[in-house]
Amino acid sequence: MIDETCLREAPMRVLGRLPDSSNNALLCSIDCGAEPVRVVYKPQAGERPLWDFPSGTLCRREKAAAVLDEVLGWGLVPATAWRSDGPAGPGIVQEWIDGDVDLGVFPPRQVPSGWVGVVDAETADGPVVVAHRTDDLTVRMVVFDILANNADRKGGHLLRTDDRLFGIDHGVTFHVEPKLRTVLWGLSGASLPEPMRHDVDGALDRLSELEEWLTIEEVHHTRRRAEQLLAAGTFPAPSGQWPALPWPLI
Repeated sequence: MIDETCLREAPMRVLGRLPDSSNNALLCSIDCGAEPVRVVYKPQAGERPLWDFPSGTLCRREKAAAVLDEVLGWGLVPATAWRSDGPAGPGIVQEWIDGDVDLGVFPPRQVPSGWVGVVDAETADGPVVVAHRTDDLTVRMVVFDILANNADRKGGHLLRTDDRLFGIDHGVTFHVEPKLRTVLWGLSGASLPEPMRHDVDGALDRLSELEEWLTIEEVHHTRRRAEQLLAAGTFPAPSGQWPALPWPLI
């Protein structure tokens, strides 16, 4: 991964706007060594107002997600730094990940081993099942999203490389109200694996590190979600009290 100091301080050049971004995310190049590397720059000034999240906080939530990943020790979030001198003002700079979307679409009754179905859907070619993997990397991502209260875990926000799984686009996270919307519901009711229980328990003492990026109340609710997950010992199911799936799914 790119060194965070480089993300924060190295010369940066804007290459263009990411066309699918709703918050003016910019593809940039920074000089971190012999060869320039690509990064995503999300300026605070480019954030689109949302009715349920305070204005100007989305990029700070992106940084908080990286801090949460760091205290868990899982390496799920690309290297992320806060940059105060970006070309469009303060914001986050994140390592660009060249990976494949890690969500599967299969014919009914043909979901392969190591995957679990989440949604039955209809396409122009007939019925399909949307599914996700059940390996340790994906299970960690499920736990991460529960703790972060991720309101937008689309398939397109899951990127798989040869040996890594990355989660991106964490701007709508850490709300004080329950808002978990994800394509990773396939583990509902399953037991929380002991190694991940150990990591979550160990992270409790470091959650105060989120206070630089979130409100005290948001950090309190993050701790509460972690404690509730540990007490339950199983993965939650959709409550039915708010939409459980993001849209679009991918």
